Amino acid sequence: MIKNTLRSSRFVVLLLVLGASLSSCSTPDTAPPNILLIFTDDHASAAISAYGSTFNNTPNIDRLAAEGMLFETALVTNSICAPSRATVLTGKYSHLNGQMVNGPAFDGSQQTFPKLLQAAGYTTAMIGKWHLRSAPTGFDHYQVLVGQGPYYNPPIRTPTDTTIIEGYTTDILTDLALNWLEDGRPKDKPFLLMYQHKAPHRNWQPGPDHIDDFMDQEFEMPATFYDDHSGHSSAPAQSVMRIDQHLNANDLKITPPRNLTDEQLARWNESYDPRNEAVRASGLHGAELDQWKFNRYMRDYLRAVQSVDDNIGRVLDYLDETGLADNTVVIYASDQGWYLGEHGWYDKRWMYEPSLKTPFIVRWPGQTEAGVRNSDLVSNVDFAPTFLDIAGADIPADMQGKSLVSILKEGSDPDFRDAFYYQYYEYPASHCVRRHYGVRTDRYKLIYFYGIDEWEMYDLQEDPDEVSSIYGMEEHAVLEASLKVRLDQLREEYEVPEDTRPIPDGVCGSDVTGWMGYDAD
Repeated sequence: MIKNTLRSSRFVVLLLVLGASLSSCSTPDTAPPNILLIFTDDHASAAISAYGSTFNNTPNIDRLAAEGMLFETALVTNSICAPSRATVLTGKYSHLNGQMVNGPAFDGSQQTFPKLLQAAGYTTAMIGKWHLRSAPTGFDHYQVLVGQGPYYNPPIRTPTDTTIIEGYTTDILTDLALNWLEDGRPKDKPFLLMYQHKAPHRNWQPGPDHIDDFMDQEFEMPATFYDDHSGHSSAPAQSVMRIDQHLNANDLKITPPRNLTDEQLARWNESYDPRNEAVRASGLHGAELDQWKFNRYMRDYLRAVQSVDDNIGRVLDYLDETGLADNTVVIYASDQGWYLGEHGWYDKRWMYEPSLKTPFIVRWPGQTEAGVRNSDLVSNVDFAPTFLDIAGADIPADMQGKSLVSILKEGSDPDFRDAFYYQYYEYPASHCVRRHYGVRTDRYKLIYFYGIDEWEMYDLQEDPDEVSSIYGMEEHAVLEASLKVRLDQLREEYEVPEDTRPIPDGVCGSDVTGWMGYDAD
C-alpha cells in the first residue's frame, strides 16, 4: 500500500515537473521591448540607398531596412521641425498640441507618449536635437542641443547645466547615447531612447571623416530644377528657397563656421578653399553657376548624411554586442522630407511629395518580417500610439494617430487609412511658403492655399513630379468634388478650426537679397 502511494506521488511530481518544463519552453519572453527612435532632421528619402538613392550609399540605414520594414508612404502632418516633433510626442495634429509653427515654446505640461511610457514602467531618455524651446518633460534623462545647435563644438543642455563639448556634433550625440545605454540607465527596466540628430539640417556642415567625400562627383539636376511653376497656383512662385537664387554664403561655404577651433578651421579651409571658390564662382554665369551651386549644396548635404549613417552603424553594433538587439525595436525616421533640387528648391514645408514624405523604417525582431516594404498611408501622428502599443500600454482616446502594430506584424493593412490630412501654418516667415491644407489618397492630392484662395490637384500616378495641376479641368470635376468632400470630412474628424490669423501684406521675402544675403531658417 505504501509502495503504491509512493509510486503515485512520484508520478504526480514527474508530471508536474514535465508540465512546468513544457510550459517554460512554450511561453514566449514577455519582457516589454526596448524602444530606440533614431531621428534626423530634414533627411530626404532620396538620400537613402534603401529608398533608391542615385546619389549616395547608406549601408547602416539599409541594414535596418533589410532586417525590418521600410514604409514607402510615411507622411508628416506639418512639414517643419518643431511642429513635426510635437506631433511625434503627442500623437496629435498641430492645432491640438499647440505647436503650429517654429518659434513658440512647446507646452511640456501636456500628455506625451514618453510620460505614458514612464507610467508603464519604462525609463526614458532624450539625447540630441530637441528644438522645442521648453525643457524636455517625460524623460528621466536628457542631454539636448540648445536650439538648432551647431555642427561643431555644441553646447549640451541638461537639467542642471549647459556644457560645450568639443568635436563634431553627430559623433558627440552618438557618444552620449552609447554612454547612457552602457552606464546611465537602470538595467532592470525597459527603455525608451530618443536619439535625435541635428544633421542633415541646413547649413549641411560635414564632419572631418567625410569632408572630402563626393569631391569629384557631378550630380545630375532633377528634371524639375528649372520648374517655372506655370502648372501650379501662384503660391510656389512666391516662395524663397531656390538653389539658383537663394542659397547664401554660409550655405555655399564661402564663409566658414564661426565656432571652429583653430585646428578645425585649418582643416575646413584646406578642403573648401573658400577664397578661391568665391573667385571661381564670381566668374560663372547662368547654367554653369547654377550647376556649381547645386553640386556645392549636394556634396555638403550628402556628407552630413554619411556621418549620420556611420553613427547609426555604431549604435547597431553596440546593440548586437550587448545582446540588446534581440529585444529592442529600432525606428529610423526624420522630422520631414527635404528638397534636393526638385522644383529648383532646397528646404521643406510644402505638401508636395519630397517634403510631405519622411523616411520611416522599423526593425522589430521576432515580430516584423525582414525586408518588407509597405505602401500604406501612415504618418508621424501614428508614432506615439504605435510606441505605446508596442510597450503594452494603453493608447489614450484623444490621440489622433493609429497604432501601426498590426501592420508591423502582418505586413500590410489595405484598410488602414484611405486619405491623409495635411496643414502648414507658418506664413509670413522664412521661405515665404503660403499657408495651405489638403488631402492625399493613394493616388490623388488636393491642396488649398487658403490665404490666397487658390487650389491645386494632382494625379500622382500620371504626374508623380507634381508639375501640372489638374484642378478646375472639366474632365476631373467628379474627382475634384469627391476630394473636397473627403477633405471636409477629415477636417471635421480631426476637429480642425479655421485659421483666422491675419496675413500682413508686403512682409514675407523683403529681407532676402540673393545667395550672398542672409536667409534665416
